[in-house]
Amino acid sequence: MRIVVAMSGGVDSSVAAALLVASGHEVVGVHMRLHAGGGGAGRCCGDRDALDARAVSERLDIPFYVIDLEQTFHDTVITELVDTYAGGGTPNPCVTCNAVIKFDVLVRHARALGADRLATGHYARLDADGALRVAADARKDQSYFLHPLGAEARAMAMFPLGELSKDEVRAHAKRLGVAVADKPESQEICFVPDGDHAALVADHRPDLDGAGEIVDEAGRVVGHHDAYWRFTPGQRRGLGVAMGSPAYVLRVEPDSKRVVVAGLDRLWADALVVRALRWHAEPVAGAPIEVRIRHRGARVPCRVERGEPAAVILEQPVWAPARGQSAVFYQGDRVVAGGYLT
Repeated sequence: MRIVVAMSGGVDSSVAAALLVASGHEVVGVHMRLHAGGGGAGRCCGDRDALDARAVSERLDIPFYVIDLEQTFHDTVITELVDTYAGGGTPNPCVTCNAVIKFDVLVRHARALGADRLATGHYARLDADGALRVAADARKDQSYFLHPLGAEARAMAMFPLGELSKDEVRAHAKRLGVAVADKPESQEICFVPDGDHAALVADHRPDLDGAGEIVDEAGRVVGHHDAYWRFTPGQRRGLGVAMGSPAYVLRVEPDSKRVVVAGLDRLWADALVVRALRWHAEPVAGAPIEVRIRHRGARVPCRVERGEPAAVILEQPVWAPARGQSAVFYQGDRVVAGGYLT
């Protein structure tokens, strides 16, 4: 097959391309230029990464293209992040990047290049019927980020690393002579300088004054802040309040610009409300459904009452659910549905 591989310049996508070449496929490397600069340790998609991806492609002797998606990235991922924080929520830009950039925009580019499939370095698996499954290496599983993928995108996708562990991937990189075998993994949001999302919001929304009060649940003022979008449920750092016991962010109220804080015991929830819930498959009757509300978070047994939004009743409480984050539903190792907390 002719397979386009999304090559970030990291070890995972590089090994995905190398394995497909070794299997005899016609491979085309594509790097998405999402933003200028960056590329330091803990970052991704910067200028250095494009050079690394090109070097790997030359080593593999495959065609390589750079696609400039900076404007698309700004209009989707960055705009959604800013709007969500400004609305008092907590966005997950990696979900948007995967759903819109990699498996919407890039799928169209892959088809334009005459590709049969689009491969990435994600740690996830796909059944023959297109069902999304967790990776063999549970520690690296990225199915949480891929929940928005529709049937058409899943039919086009390939995840060559789904059956491998990270150690096996690095071993393959060394065996295949991939130059980025020891490159550190990206950990931070690639387009947020120094991890300061508040500065990004302020830069994109200079008209928005976010300063306000920090209050307890009774409405008593216990402090002040300079931007409500700095805060997310469960946060303790940066509050600067003295209440006699540890205080955590319970919720953010963008209309009043108030940040409401409470004690530890008030941060647990035994029910969730999920909007835009998309079912990928009908759940198996009688088999338990579990929900995960953050990447690498625990999967909690639940009951889903369908509707828009859907009510999710939990068998055990979860810590600090945050509006805007994804809620992903599993039966065994299959992703059966996904939506967003509200």
